[in-house]
This record gives sequence, C-alpha cells and structure tokens, in this order.
Amino acid sequence: MKNFVVVNNPQHWRLDLPEVEVVAAKSYLTEARFSMERNAKVFNLCRSYRYQSIGYYVSLLAQARGHKPLPSVQTIQDLKSMTMVRFVSAELDELIQQSLQHIQSDKFILSVYFGHNVSKCHDRLSMRLFQQFQAPLLTAQFAKANNKWQLQNVTPLIATEIPEDHFEFVVQTAREYLRRGVNQKKKANLRYDLAILYNPADDSNPSNERAIAKFMKAAEHIGFDAELIDKEDFSRIAEFDALFIRETTAVNHHTYRFARRALAEGLVVIDDPESILKCSNKVYLAELLDRYKIRTPKTLILHADNVDHVGSQLGFPCVIKQPDGAFSNGVTKVETEQELLAQLPELLDKSDMLIAQEFIRTAFDWRICVFEQQPIFACKYFMARKHWQIYERLGNGKTLSGRSETLPVSMAPKKVVRTALRAANLIGNGLYGVDIKEHDGECYVIEVNDNQSIDSGVEDLVLQDDLYLRIMGGLLARVERGKYGVS
Repeated sequence: MKNFVVVNNPQHWRLDLPEVEVVAAKSYLTEARFSMERNAKVFNLCRSYRYQSIGYYVSLLAQARGHKPLPSVQTIQDLKSMTMVRFVSAELDELIQQSLQHIQSDKFILSVYFGHNVSKCHDRLSMRLFQQFQAPLLTAQFAKANNKWQLQNVTPLIATEIPEDHFEFVVQTAREYLRRGVNQKKKANLRYDLAILYNPADDSNPSNERAIAKFMKAAEHIGFDAELIDKEDFSRIAEFDALFIRETTAVNHHTYRFARRALAEGLVVIDDPESILKCSNKVYLAELLDRYKIRTPKTLILHADNVDHVGSQLGFPCVIKQPDGAFSNGVTKVETEQELLAQLPELLDKSDMLIAQEFIRTAFDWRICVFEQQPIFACKYFMARKHWQIYERLGNGKTLSGRSETLPVSMAPKKVVRTALRAANLIGNGLYGVDIKEHDGECYVIEVNDNQSIDSGVEDLVLQDDLYLRIMGGLLARVERGKYGVS
C-alpha cells in the first residue's frame, strides 16, 4: 500500500518520513496516476477542510477512489459538530479530569500527533481523541469551570504550526503509526485488508479459536490479508477494506462503535451497525415480527403499568426477557404471578421495557444460519439436561449446555427454513442465526441473532472448510462491488 501525504505546498513540508510521497493537493486531485492508484493511504494535511475547499475534496475524492483518507469526510464533519464534541466530552469525562488534574490555568490546549502527545501523562487522552476524530494532527481546547474540565473544540493542526521542538517527536510517532501494518508488504495474491475483531479472553465469543484460525486461512486463500484486532485498535479501522466482528455484539459496547466507524470509513462490515441495533433489542424484534405477521410465542411488551395482563394474556409459566440479553443471559422463567411480582423491580431497574412470552416446551430449538439472504446450514440445539434452556448458568460461574446437531439445510423442515428466511431478511443481508421452536406443526420465531455462532467442531460439521470460504467469499465480493462495481 502506498502512503501519500497531501499538502497545499510541498515546499513547506519539513517532516522527513520514510516510504511516504509528499504530494501537492492540486496534483492529487487532477493527475491521472493518483486516480488510477488502487491501494493507497492518504494523509490529508491541507490547511483547511472547509466544505468544498481543496482539503475537503482531497478526502472526498480519496474515498471515491477507494483510497483510505485520514481524515475521512465523516471525520471532517465530526470536527465541525459541536454535538459530537459535547458527546465526546461527556464520554471521556473521567479521563479528561484525570489527565488535566495538575494543570494550573483554566484553559489548556492539547496537541495530538497520530494519537500521541509529547507529554506521556496525556497519552491516553490523546489516543482516545484520535480514535474519535481520526485526523493525523489535532489540537483539542479545554476550559475549566466550577473546578471541572470540559472539551471546547477539536480542530485540525496545520503542519506549519507544529512547534520546532516537537518535530522529532512528530516524525517518530508518524513512523510508528506507519509501521503498524500499513507499510507491510503484501503477498502478491492478497489484494485487500480484512480486520477480524476478536477477544480470545472472552468466553462468550461467537467463534472459538480454531474457527478464527479457519476464517484467517480462508480469508488469505481468497485474497484477503487478514489481521486479528481488538478493542484497542479502534484508530486503525481506516487501514482496512473490511471488518468481520467475531465478538458478542451490543449497542452500548465497543463492537457497535467499531461497526459504525467502519461503515463511515467505507468498509464492508459484518455485523453492520443496523443489524446490531435491530437484533440486540428484543422489544424491537417483537414489534417487527408482529408487523410482518411472523409467528412468535404469545408476546407482551411488559412495563410497570401492565404487569396484571401477563396472567390473562400469556398464562404461567412464562418467560421474561431483558431486551439486550444474549446466550440465555437476561432470560428468566416465572412460574406464578407472585414470583413475577417479586422479580419485577430488579428486572425493571435495568430496562423500562421487557419482553414477556408464553413458555413453549420443546426438546430443542432450530437455528437456521442465513447469509446474504440465503440459508447455509441448520442446527438443532438441545436443552441442557433437566433444564428448560440451551444454556444453564450455574451459581459457581460455570455454564452447562445441551448437545447440538448440525444438518444440511435440505434436512431441516421446509417450513422452518421459510420462516427463518422471512425473519432474517427483515433485518438485512448479513450473517444471522434465526432461532425457531417447532411445536404442534407451527413454527415460532424466538429471536434473530446478528452474530451467528460458528464454532469449529459444531456449526462447521457439514460444510467444513467451505463454510469459512463461503463467508469470506461473500465479504470479498462486497469489497469488489464497492470498489469497482463488479457484480
């Protein structure tokens, strides 16, 4: 991948960076060789990013060419948004107070060079600001009122305004940033960069380590240079062409922030933020499935004012669900109205709205995996022994699970597959797992999961390596459609 530093006048550029070509903005915008370049990272250090200025068009056309601009047009807009500044100030409040606690004056300007500051004590704050506003050089202005610091604004720093005694530090941080994968030479057959977001220390991941290794191998086989990243790599998202999330997702979680940032940077993303938003809230799913007449267990959106309706509408026992629960977490079965009333205060303390559903006893749940609006395999997940759920959480922190059976789609009942497709296709064209109970000849959708489980030795037993190749191939096809209009 080539690295371009784009400035208004290269004669004013004084920072010597290895393996970086310094280019005049007008040249980058008008010369054919830049529009023909397929793999490039563009460090836009123009004097202004004002709307329709030369600096603005450098980032805009870089994105149109499939290059990776820093900052992106999305970041340029964020830098102008006081709403975004206030949001970041609130989100980083604790870190801001900690980082600036020894500053004696009521105003402070922090220089951020590729996520770092010359003073190590401000490094964490600098990196978090860089993660939110991904521009190479930034200044952040803070003011203190009522003994509390607040972020006032964040603006791009013009390279000519870097203090003389900071030059060596800026060159060092820029070199370190360039070394982190973007300058590594690709194998000849690896055309694109894929980030796989994964935390090996998390037991609730939707893929085990053997499956991750198989995804990596499949990705390289079809032309991706795949790299495992974690939540500390937020600032690197723009380096990649696609993001594949293999952590359990949630809206109030770094996985959602990664998905949103990646989409804003023009990456192909699975799970995309809209799918995370839709699938992670069972209240939303209940309304959506009801609207499209897809059968579910009898359902009541439960709140403090309609508790007395549960018995008459659903009967007992029934199941109470937190809207954002996953892997059987946040799901409770109550046997009587008295038990419901006893547990309700704690449940409503976490969410103003809950899901109450009739209890349908089955030996197993169907899971139909849907990718790009097509079914690719089926699973039977059996209930844990002597338990009513697939997973049983024990008091000692351990979890028991029932056995599973993976099947070709052709061996699953056609009605189950049709129902799963109808439900999944309401969400999007990503990778989904649709849970269905089959009872008395009817199919009941329990939920749609955006981060379908794919563990080596479980879900891959039928398709084996072809499962990983199919998913990676779908990602690659989307990248190519986005870059070249290839169908």
